[in-house]
Amino acid sequence: MTRLPSRLHHTAYVSKDLEATRKFYEEVIGLPLVATWCEKDMLFGSERVYCHCFFGLADGGALAFFQFATPEDQAFFDPDLAPSPFRHIALNVDAQTQADIEQRIKAAGYAEPDTFVLEHGYCRSVYITDPNGMILEFTLDAPDADNINARRLETAHADLKRWLAGDHETNNHFRHEEHA
Repeated sequence: MTRLPSRLHHTAYVSKDLEATRKFYEEVIGLPLVATWCEKDMLFGSERVYCHCFFGLADGGALAFFQFATPEDQAFFDPDLAPSPFRHIALNVDAQTQADIEQRIKAAGYAEPDTFVLEHGYCRSVYITDPNGMILEFTLDAPDADNINARRLETAHADLKRWLAGDHETNNHFRHEEHA
């Protein structure tokens, strides 16, 4: 049996402004700054000077952000090169944590299009765009997520094969089912 990674260690992004990033993640989202590394390395053929900040998650993982010392390096690694709502990070939360984050988002003055909620049926997701243009998703699984996941596991390969063959019929019938 293949062993799976045990948890997210970190995911890394380039920041446009580390102080704005710190304020957003610590004060709005509630993730503590747990480490700051000031670095100088030979990377991609040049010496790069940068700062690397980590914001902690409850399981020991982290969200990490880089900012470069020179405008040339910052432009070379620019996070705006190819933004997309399909490039985001989703973090699992419980109901109280999701409610607390939503309250802090509202109190900080964020509104659409920078934040929105989607009821996927199998989960409820709160989305917000950070100061770097990265989208965060805070996901609350449906109360019967284990049953839903078991049903999707049973047909995962067949569903993919069907979709790739051109049958694009939805299999998300959970949006309209009761999850009480």
